[in-house]
Amino acid sequence: MEFLDLVLVLGDSIVQNVPLHVIHLDQDDPKKCTSRKLYQNGLVNLHESANSAPRRGYLLNPRATILFAPEDVGLVSLGGSIVVLDCSWKQIEESLDLVSGRTKLEGRVLPLLLAANPISWGKVGRLSSAEALGASLAILGLWEQARSVLEPLAFGSQFLELNKEPLEAYSKADSREVIFEIQYEFFN
Repeated sequence: MEFLDLVLVLGDSIVQNVPLHVIHLDQDDPKKCTSRKLYQNGLVNLHESANSAPRRGYLLNPRATILFAPEDVGLVSLGGSIVVLDCSWKQIEESLDLVSGRTKLEGRVLPLLLAANPISWGKVGRLSSAEALGASLAILGLWEQARSVLEPLAFGSQFLELNKEPLEAYSKADSREVIFEIQYEFFN
């Protein structure tokens, strides 16, 4: 089965392109920074502080307790954004503590996926900022925007191919509970 490009319809709202934002803490090698690459290609808005991030939407957060799921399209259809925190995995706890309380964004954790980026290739859950944004869009069924976000990266298409089956299953899931179960069918 091939990826499908969907326009999500919720009530009278049509979601075609989700606003994407990055809270950039400048902790990684600028040459390897995926969010800077997305910013240079006009695909995300970059913020140096959590205070300037959007007020409505989701913060992709590996410490969150709620899975990101297709049912999150409700807030997105009302103009909510998807936001990632670009920081070093070595400093993730301190970085999340720094942002905590400075934003009203709802925290969401992505279901399990394999990283395709050269630094964490093959590691479950160790996604780059771009991979996290692409995955969230695919989970919402916005495959075209997911591909466009990942296209500027040498490993972008590999990420989608590597995670094709789980992403398709996640995007078709009826609930977070179903996604929770499905992820363990793909990953131990």
